[in-house]
Amino acid sequence: MASVGTKLGPYELSASIGAGGMGEVYRAHDARLGRDVAVKILPASFADDPERLRRFEQEARAAAALNHPNLLAVYDVGTQDGRPYIVSELLEGETLRQRLQSGPMPVRKVTEVGAQIARGLAAAHEKGIIHRDLKPDNIFIIRDGRVKILDFGLAKLYLRDSTGLEVTSGPTLASKTTPGMVMGTIGYMSPEQVRGQELDHRTDIFSFGTIFYEMITGKRAFEGKTSADTMSAILKEDVSELSDSNRNVPPTLDRIARHCLEKNPEERFHSASDIAFALEGLSGATSGSAAVAAMPAAARRGLLYPAIAVVALIAFAMGLLVRGMFAPAPLPRFHQITFRRGNINTARFAPDGQTVVYQAAWEGNAGDVYSGRTDSPGERVLGMPDTFVLAISSSGEMAIRTNNDRVAGFAWRGTLERVPLAGGAPRPLLDDVGDASWGPTGRDIAVTRYMHGDMAAGIPDRQSTL
Repeated sequence: MASVGTKLGPYELSASIGAGGMGEVYRAHDARLGRDVAVKILPASFADDPERLRRFEQEARAAAALNHPNLLAVYDVGTQDGRPYIVSELLEGETLRQRLQSGPMPVRKVTEVGAQIARGLAAAHEKGIIHRDLKPDNIFIIRDGRVKILDFGLAKLYLRDSTGLEVTSGPTLASKTTPGMVMGTIGYMSPEQVRGQELDHRTDIFSFGTIFYEMITGKRAFEGKTSADTMSAILKEDVSELSDSNRNVPPTLDRIARHCLEKNPEERFHSASDIAFALEGLSGATSGSAAVAAMPAAARRGLLYPAIAVVALIAFAMGLLVRGMFAPAPLPRFHQITFRRGNINTARFAPDGQTVVYQAAWEGNAGDVYSGRTDSPGERVLGMPDTFVLAISSSGEMAIRTNNDRVAGFAWRGTLERVPLAGGAPRPLLDDVGDASWGPTGRDIAVTRYMHGDMAAGIPDRQSTL
């Protein structure tokens, strides 16, 4: 164990500020640049494994290449007396674990902190780096409210081989690795971690969901009497409703948490940036008032007189409204159910009034048909590429257009087919169709069709097929 006054290269240790399975952390002074930094000295077990030391340097340098306001900045790495160390920015504040000791957080704070965590995750995932051990202990809240993710990429250093993983029930990783075990902190692991499967960025999204749930409720999403019970809950049980612990939780937050905590990685949010996008949309309404509250008193006084003028104008406008010179119009409401970036065409309601079917091309990929629900931000791909959903009948049958060919401008034509929404083989009906709509009984279809260079409207014979 190092001691205060020890020098590691140009860094002189001045005070111990933490210790755990990932190593001892010291406040230190960088004599070259004249600044205070944090130095983490990793466990001595690293010195016994040359391959581990090599991977430590590789992973630490990858983490150092990350440059994002929500990720801990790594300045330097080195080894002295066989002990590797990492030099990073010195943070003043508390971990999310310490913050949660006082109970659940306000909804506004949950959305702000959650959005920052998601943005940090997205930045690292874009560089191909996943955390693998995301938990409240690795989230740091600086005194000014900014959030930093700690130890990014370093959890991978505890792998000895493709199956050498480790599990702990405590707040930090243990320092030794036993082949065949599962790496991570129980309660924050994804189902694929519990099973010891290959991991990708979606394991961090599940772990984010457990943290998000705990911030709202003050309770762990998955916790049993034993480690085995906790892992069984992760694999088989769904979390309880957030409103059971906090009645002030908006339904949208509950949907976001559950979408992160899907057992199947394919059914979770596809990226951390999608989570951030969803949360920032919720927190945007409060950011303006928070910014004004954070202003110095003099600056707020500077806003007083313009504010009085604005109030006067509003009063004048209200007077005109009373006189009937302006017709009041209600603001439109928009309930968002998709959170990915791309192009969306044709969105149609299913007969149940909750399912929406739409054609989308996400993140530059080829288009497909998806279904989503108004009570959940998830989506299900229907496996119908190059297909436009034109209409859905009252009996749950889709009128789709395939073999699409652009006619001019935004006009398209293709083959009209009918297919059950629940699944089944499409039945081709008519070529050169532009658009279609079901009749109220779900038996007839009105279409527009390109014929001899002109367009015509009509109804295909009920018995006709191509």
